[in-house]
Amino acid sequence: MKIGVVGLPNVGKSTLFNAITEAGAESANYPFCTIEPNIGVVDVPDERLNVLGEMYHTQKITPASIEFVDIAGLVAGASHGEGLGNKFLSHIREVDAIVHVVRCFKNEKIIHVNGSIDPLRDIEVINLELALADLEQVSKKLEKDEKLIKTGDKTLLQSVNLMRKIKTALENNSPARSVEIEEDDKSILKNLQLLTAKPVIYVANIGENEIGKEDNEFVKQVKAFAEKDNSKCITLCAKIEEEIVSLPKDERAMYKEELGITQSGLEKLVVASYDLLGLMSYLTAGEKEVRAWTIKKGTKAPQAAGKIHSDFEKGFIKAEVVSYNDLVEAGSFLKAKEKGKVRIEGKDYVVCDGDVILFRFNV
Repeated sequence: MKIGVVGLPNVGKSTLFNAITEAGAESANYPFCTIEPNIGVVDVPDERLNVLGEMYHTQKITPASIEFVDIAGLVAGASHGEGLGNKFLSHIREVDAIVHVVRCFKNEKIIHVNGSIDPLRDIEVINLELALADLEQVSKKLEKDEKLIKTGDKTLLQSVNLMRKIKTALENNSPARSVEIEEDDKSILKNLQLLTAKPVIYVANIGENEIGKEDNEFVKQVKAFAEKDNSKCITLCAKIEEEIVSLPKDERAMYKEELGITQSGLEKLVVASYDLLGLMSYLTAGEKEVRAWTIKKGTKAPQAAGKIHSDFEKGFIKAEVVSYNDLVEAGSFLKAKEKGKVRIEGKDYVVCDGDVILFRFNV
């Protein structure tokens, strides 16, 4: 999974990126500090893996991972190349979801590119530029397909109808993701990589003095917008998150407890990202490795097996499945089997979050 972290210059975007990835991206008080995208791959926190690791005396623990991309700050006119617009837009097309950082704190020492704090205006600036870039792309494709439609190609007719619907939405200030898409149309949309088709998590970035009282007026505005936009919204303080990761690991929990922080920014983002994208994890466990595998909710056993290796999917025979809770309660896979907690599932089994699975296959 690849997630792009975006926002206007100086809203705390790179500070948040540093905090969640510990990658040390440059963060400074001037626009366009980030020019080329910084990339950080982080482990998805999952305590279940450590528990299974101890149970199996495993040699290796491999969590699921998320790739975060810190993308150059965007300004008005980016769709026409203003600021670093063209670079920004090309980088954001490659991600699965967008984390949109919005400044929700006042600090005269930190310059705001538009001179004042106004979250809804800031959101509108970025969303408008994304929509304008999409509108240009959709219009070009529509014009091209309309010229070729006389050939009678049904796929072109399908594309034209879809482009018209999306164009109408964009012209009415609605993102491409607001358009109901038929299953047959999804491949067309995927090839376009439209910016406003990507799911969004809005991050309301609050000040250090607002920890524990996160619902200031700015945050309320962002939450209301996200709800209307059918998007997610989380609240955190990027500066505090950065301070936490600067501490030795054995001191972080105590500092978080002092501040009343129960979930790290990374944990909040992971939960929101998985929920937004309809993802979950199943687990495999053994002496050699305990590992989490990320799949879409609703994935059937053969396709889940294919995440490990294509041969597992091609030669799928059956899956031996036990829920994580049942396995831990039993104390071992063998004892879980003796208690009848291990099930034999076939090709139609829909994998559940936390399933511990042993696949049987033949190729």
